[in-house]
Amino acid sequence: MVIAVIDGLGGGIGAEIVSRLRQELPLEVEIIALGTNAIATEKMMKAKANRGATGENAIRISIREADFIIAPLSIFIPHSMMGEVTPGIAEAVALAPGYKLVLPITQPGFEIMGLEWRPISKQISQAIQIIKEKAGLPLE
Repeated sequence: MVIAVIDGLGGGIGAEIVSRLRQELPLEVEIIALGTNAIATEKMMKAKANRGATGENAIRISIREADFIIAPLSIFIPHSMMGEVTPGIAEAVALAPGYKLVLPITQPGFEIMGLEWRPISKQISQAIQIIKEKAGLPLE
């Protein structure tokens, strides 16, 4: 199983996701860190991702391998994250065959209607539970 974690800007959310995945999933699960910038990729690699790559072309190519994709909503919005998300990144992630787990982290000028605010740690826990269920892994 391959899980791609995509993050940008500071990479803090991606690093937290990678760290939690590494703690809660079997070691044979491969985690790919895909950053919109080198700092984000580096932080996810320090959190124990197996491999990492940075930028549009790396994301466009690597995302195809993923069985699961975890990313903030802004990855689907061209020019979001202060311009780091190119239209090519947004399209590649949207069209990737992997099952997408989207964290409803908002962008300035966007509001997600009908969702109750929850701490990011709870959102990550829910994403991990969904991966376990869909992959047939033991639930805890």
